Amino acid sequence: MTKALNKSFLIPDEIMINKILLIREKKVMIDKDIAELYGVTTKRLNEQVKRNKKRFPDDFMFQLTENEKEKVVANCDHLKNLKYSPNLPYAFTEHGAVMLASVLNSDRAIEANIQIVRVFTRIREMLLTNKDILLKLEQLERKVTGHDENIQMIFGALRKLLNPPQVPRRRIGFRRPDEND
Repeated sequence: MTKALNKSFLIPDEIMINKILLIREKKVMIDKDIAELYGVTTKRLNEQVKRNKKRFPDDFMFQLTENEKEKVVANCDHLKNLKYSPNLPYAFTEHGAVMLASVLNSDRAIEANIQIVRVFTRIREMLLTNKDILLKLEQLERKVTGHDENIQMIFGALRKLLNPPQVPRRRIGFRRPDEND
């Protein structure tokens, strides 16, 4: 296969990232989206999964419940057609997507699989980076939390120094008898 044809398989990472959903606290892709990326029908993809059931344990793939399907359809515009499907879709984790490439033995499946794995890896790296930033912010917040009262006290003292209260003073010096204090 030529390189020009391989390049046509590439899908922008942003599109792939939008196809990755969080269901049951796992990052997954729906069977319809993976089938589209691999260039096969959803029916063909699910047939291959059923033929190779041993390759897809529960941590690689699971079937959505009716409630989960409704939530996915409501939240994802590109999956609106699932609303009319009588079948419950399957969700594949990163490992399930890798296993699909071995079941669907085509060049396009292999190319799409490589891209999917790279996107999942990039998401994992972004989450780790964001987690580090979040931890640093929490540490900073803990350090600064008790300082609000102290800072207010310092500003109060500075205001008193800058604007001392005006106390009437007794005049110093010689006074005539007709003058009061």
